[in-house]
Amino acid sequence: MLNAYLVPRLPRASGPGSAEPERGADPGALPRGFYLLDLPGYGYARAPHAERQAFRRLVTGALARPRLVGVLWLLDSRREPSADDRAIQELFAGRETRVLAALTKSDKLARGLRPARERELRDALALDPDQVIVTSARAGEGIADLRASLQSLVGQTG
Repeated sequence: MLNAYLVPRLPRASGPGSAEPERGADPGALPRGFYLLDLPGYGYARAPHAERQAFRRLVTGALARPRLVGVLWLLDSRREPSADDRAIQELFAGRETRVLAALTKSDKLARGLRPARERELRDALALDPDQVIVTSARAGEGIADLRASLQSLVGQTG
């Protein structure tokens, strides 16, 4: 199943602390923003073959969208990359899709092991250092960096 979320951009402020809309903005228009598409996770691997094929078509179609600015890829930092992870990375690379990988659940790893684990996953999936952010929703680790990276990615497209 695919979920789509409209993430509106905040209006530009006219002055410090102002929440006024831009001049000439149509107050009835939808807010300018971006869509966040939440694609199915890898639990689909237990699904019947036809459903897995449908998932691949869904991902391939989403990556082919001309206005796609990038992919936020959530990866469990405790797990080795699966064959599916490697296949999706090849798909990203083949389409030259910008990727930001959030390594989740880092709080479940000993703090001293996190940098090495980040390097291992980055190397295994052929990602650059600026494409990987170690996160923990529970501990709040990396969330501000993730938010800033997403804002930067979306901001690059206007």
